Amino acid sequence: MKRRFYFPFVFMVLTIFNSCGHNDPEMLKNYKVYNRFISHGTDPGSIHLDKRISDGLAWINGMKFKSGTIEFDAKGKDDYSASFVGIAFHGVNDSTYEVIYFRPFNFRAPDPERRAHAVQYVALPKFDWPVLREDYPAKYEQPISPGPNPNSWFHVRITVASKNINVYVNGNAKPALCVTPLVHTEGELIGYWVGGTSEGDWKNFKITPSK
Repeated sequence: MKRRFYFPFVFMVLTIFNSCGHNDPEMLKNYKVYNRFISHGTDPGSIHLDKRISDGLAWINGMKFKSGTIEFDAKGKDDYSASFVGIAFHGVNDSTYEVIYFRPFNFRAPDPERRAHAVQYVALPKFDWPVLREDYPAKYEQPISPGPNPNSWFHVRITVASKNINVYVNGNAKPALCVTPLVHTEGELIGYWVGGTSEGDWKNFKITPSK
């Protein structure tokens, strides 16, 4: 009897979890959204992606990026293992791209091991964080010092070149993360990214292509 009702119940919960909210029709003119609903955020000029089970994207229509500088403000929350916000770039499609993302719940965590996982680089689908943490410990994720307020906006500047990617947070002169790209997809899509079980907000997005 228990087995008969368990799976329909789980399906119902997942269906409800993944169907809350709606896309803002005006915003769909500017974004191609994957596995999320997009809407205006609470701050003027900001966008919001809702919470769903797996990773989500909002590719920016008509915008291409290969190398140069990416800047934006982002906001997640101090929600353990449930707040992953960042930017996807060099996208080929909804499953092949690179990401710089942040775990706000680790920004000021009392555990130093958790703080060491504040900012992350991944190259999906091959090089997700479990692979990188196992094969390249402390190379593709780092702490941020000083740690931003996990519930507030923080500013990000990312410089992207063929041989290096540097991530600067809140105007710090020293990068929080310096990595060598693991792939060269030749993709040009760029957009907002959130991890599974996570929602996020962004504003003041700007790219400066390399000359």
